[in-house]
Amino acid sequence: IISSSAISPATTSTLSGLAREWAQALLVYWSAAIVVYLERMDEPTRTEFTDKMLNYLPMLYVKTKQLPKFQPMLDGEPERFVTEMDYNTLQQKVASIFGSDDAYLEVFVDEMQYSDEPITAFISENIADIYQELRDLCSTFQIDDEAVQNDALLAFVEAFEQHWGQKLLNVLRPLHVLSMTKESDLYD
Repeated sequence: IISSSAISPATTSTLSGLAREWAQALLVYWSAAIVVYLERMDEPTRTEFTDKMLNYLPMLYVKTKQLPKFQPMLDGEPERFVTEMDYNTLQQKVASIFGSDDAYLEVFVDEMQYSDEPITAFISENIADIYQELRDLCSTFQIDDEAVQNDALLAFVEAFEQHWGQKLLNVLRPLHVLSMTKESDLYD
């Protein structure tokens, strides 16, 4: 057994740096896996798509939460890579998978506290919002520049905290319901 006093500050610093790099690598790996799946999917069934998202999204949430805090290294915002056309194409592709099951009632949105009417959200829009953040991060990591990657991770985590982390959690509820319902039961 090694006592904590036996570990030198230099070793502790090295281990901390390795843990940071490992957390980043795992996040980028999961992000890339999701991006590749979304971009290359070829008309999956609703069940196939739902199952895939229910496997990927919780892990993405955990890996993002495990990231350390980042300090900016550059001025300005990181470059955005996803175009409006990319976003709309993916959103429409996902909407076509779910059809009328794309819409669900949302309760965890700020507008709900001021509304007497239910708020409708869409699985396809939430998935497209998450995709946009993931694709931008993955594209940035293709640039071999530590400062650019650092600031991209900073923006990614800030966006997670501000909006897409909640969207990820919100979309898990309807995906769970759909995964527990046979497709044929929905149309009977």
